[in-house]
Amino acid sequence: MTDTTDIALDDGLRELIGYSMKRATTMVTADAARVLEPMGLRITTFSALTVICNAPGVRQTELAAALGMERSNSVAVIDTLEKSHWITRERSAQDRRAIALHPTTAGIMRQKQARLALLTHEDRMFADLSPIERRDLVKLLSKIRA
Repeated sequence: MTDTTDIALDDGLRELIGYSMKRATTMVTADAARVLEPMGLRITTFSALTVICNAPGVRQTELAAALGMERSNSVAVIDTLEKSHWITRERSAQDRRAIALHPTTAGIMRQKQARLALLTHEDRMFADLSPIERRDLVKLLSKIRA
């Protein structure tokens, strides 16, 4: 048996971009979830609330598409936001068959509070990166998504 005290067991994986992204994402999202939890939010509900606050009247199908979710999964997220009184559902004025989502005043306030907490979380998590490196990281990740 080999003594593994001097080497990282995942050394053979660290050169893989996907593996490194997954490990970094796991760390960042776990801490973000910890930050959001006292506010009654999860990453998914925060994301949905942000889209709704930024685009009042967005339809359920548009929300699901914007977040890359299955429409059926978005319904549970919307239900949670509505039960928390952070959004309302209304018939769309343009298409009476569609449901438009609108933030409430409490929802707008909660989204702003959570966003500030997440910005502080990111400042802490990415403290070793310069502002230019942070901007470049966002640009590179956007390039991968595209």
